[in-house]
Amino acid sequence: MARTRRVGGRTRRGEGLDLEVFPPGTLSLDRVDLKADVAEGEYEERLAELQQQAFALQIRGFLRGERTVVGFEGWDAAGKGGCIKRLTAEMDPRGYKVWSITAPRDEDARNHWLWRFWRRLPEKGELCVFDRTWYGRVLVERVEGYARPHEWRRAYDEINAFERTLTADGVRMVKIFLHIDRDEQKRRFAEREETAVKRYKIGPDDWRNRKKWSQYLPAIAEMLDRTHRPDAPWVLVAANSKRHARLEVLRTVIDLLT
Repeated sequence: MARTRRVGGRTRRGEGLDLEVFPPGTLSLDRVDLKADVAEGEYEERLAELQQQAFALQIRGFLRGERTVVGFEGWDAAGKGGCIKRLTAEMDPRGYKVWSITAPRDEDARNHWLWRFWRRLPEKGELCVFDRTWYGRVLVERVEGYARPHEWRRAYDEINAFERTLTADGVRMVKIFLHIDRDEQKRRFAEREETAVKRYKIGPDDWRNRKKWSQYLPAIAEMLDRTHRPDAPWVLVAANSKRHARLEVLRTVIDLLT
């Protein structure tokens, strides 16, 4: 996993806030070790320990009135749902929410594209997990053509201003990208088609998006370069091994809450 560290970013102005961003190239999918794995016995032991730590920190944050945002992005079938399930398994459900983000509809579609995310921000003492985020504007909406070029190009500044407004107001934030390779994605797609209880997770859109892998790569790289900031960093997690990814997600959130 590529962990974040302060490396002397550059400062820009946006919406009246100072926006310090890490230098381009600080994070790269090419540097993620996709061979990272954890033995099953070690995984079960560490999972239980980390879940208890996350629970204790969640309760502390609840009592202190702290607000936290954890955003998940990643390739289709990278394991976002499984990571979120393990992250929240021992948490008190009264103190967290999980928002699964799909295409905007009805009221969401009639308002500014960030409006639906403003409506789902954490209250005092709450941790909000986003299964897909506002970064869809510069990923799927960019690649699939749902947003026009001038719309997704200006979205980087809108996103930075949105996040900086929150962190300046005390919200703790981390953004996690789960990375897998194309062979692993193909294997997981096939497994979903062959398993009755997983079949709802796969459809024609997934196979169509897979063909645009090479178009998503530069979109992801630009996203990382332009929105990886000290106050709201990206963390790249190797997810070819689900066990490794789940433990790394827990460690990342524990670091944020500590």
